[in-house]
Amino acid sequence: MKKLSVKIWMLLLLFIAITIVFLVIFTNFLYEELYVEDTETSMIEIAVNLQDMYNGGPVTNEFIKRTEDFNRFSDMEVFAVRNPKELSACLPFDIDYESLIGPEERVQLIAGETVIKRGYEKRFNREVVSVIYPLVDENRLEGIIYVYVPLTKMTEMASKDVIFLLATVSLLLLLMAWISLKTVQKVLVPLDKLKVAANEMAVGNYETRVNIKSSDEIGELAKTFNQMATSIQQEDEKKRDFLSIVSHELRTPISYIKGYGEAFEQGLVTEEKKKEIYTLIVQEANRMQKLTNDLLTLARSEHHQEVHLTPLVLSEVVREVLQLVKSLADKKHIKFTVTIDEETIIKADEQMTKQILINILENAIHYSSDSSTIIIGNELSKKETTIHIKDEGCGIAPEHLAHITERFYRVNKARSRLDGGTGLGLSIASQLIELQKGKLDFKSEIKKGTVAYITLPIWEDSFL
Repeated sequence: MKKLSVKIWMLLLLFIAITIVFLVIFTNFLYEELYVEDTETSMIEIAVNLQDMYNGGPVTNEFIKRTEDFNRFSDMEVFAVRNPKELSACLPFDIDYESLIGPEERVQLIAGETVIKRGYEKRFNREVVSVIYPLVDENRLEGIIYVYVPLTKMTEMASKDVIFLLATVSLLLLLMAWISLKTVQKVLVPLDKLKVAANEMAVGNYETRVNIKSSDEIGELAKTFNQMATSIQQEDEKKRDFLSIVSHELRTPISYIKGYGEAFEQGLVTEEKKKEIYTLIVQEANRMQKLTNDLLTLARSEHHQEVHLTPLVLSEVVREVLQLVKSLADKKHIKFTVTIDEETIIKADEQMTKQILINILENAIHYSSDSSTIIIGNELSKKETTIHIKDEGCGIAPEHLAHITERFYRVNKARSRLDGGTGLGLSIASQLIELQKGKLDFKSEIKKGTVAYITLPIWEDSFL
């Protein structure tokens, strides 16, 4: 597998090669279009000017002499002859008359068209371009004007600047190579750091971070990686806390049940204690069942539990839930004040909604002081209703309030059986509300209590 650095270098070399090929093609284009074409145009103009002196009929010696006089002052070789074979006496090189003026060229000349020839000549060691211009009278070819010039080689045209050009190109290539090297290093070094950090994350070192401060895409990638690492680390810590909480919560009831079961098995329990012990066993079994049910509910909600939305009379749902939590509230002499609108019909899943209210009410009862009051009411808007549940408990500190619906989060890290659950109740409630397209918010003041706001959609037909 080729490294990325090799691929980048190969790409840069390809760009350089393409640039060189382009420059060669472009230089040839300029040579042909500018120099050669301009030369041909100038030769034709000379031939046309000389042809203007031709008065028709046979080509006279006077016309030939005028052409020779013009040739002395021209930077091109110009001849006028009656027959192309006479060119041998004028030209310093041999020519093939049949290829110079063949049948096709003769037809062109008689039609008054100019013939342009171009070929390599050994004597000059370069290409020679020639223009043959006809002298025609009454459709008879009386003679020709022959203009030729050896083309200057492209290398000769640049001979004065070739050393400077080579030096400039060499320096440019070196500069490009140095810039390319620095660019590749700037790109690949951060990527190598990200690779090392990813390998560290793969083996469980979630504290790994990448120190890249660039503001380009690599910097954004590093920032995203660090955010991901932080999230994974936090999630791992939450799971560790969760496992510790679960093991703690299960250890105590299991120890009670195991201990009392062994006592029964060995006949160590008196008749007077049996009823009390049975009650404790049932209580601890219920606690384990509650924890297990919470875990199953959480797992189902994470896997997008199926939602059955139906019209529910909110006041009836609240009354049914209050009956379920009444025994828990009675233990602390807590009263409920309910101001739910009897006409409110919500669009919700009945079992999910009851679970939401039970979790939030149990949480409110747990943190409320004895003989306090919990107020339950609702406010209607166009398409939804917001249920508020206000307790008079100890309140939640601002630094904890934003996290209380997170999975496994517990305000009290001491894990006391008397002042905290597993941290699943509000997380389950939040997820069940999201499944029903609702939202959950909290407001709280220390020593003044907490208000939970549950917003759920209402059944649209209730407005009809």
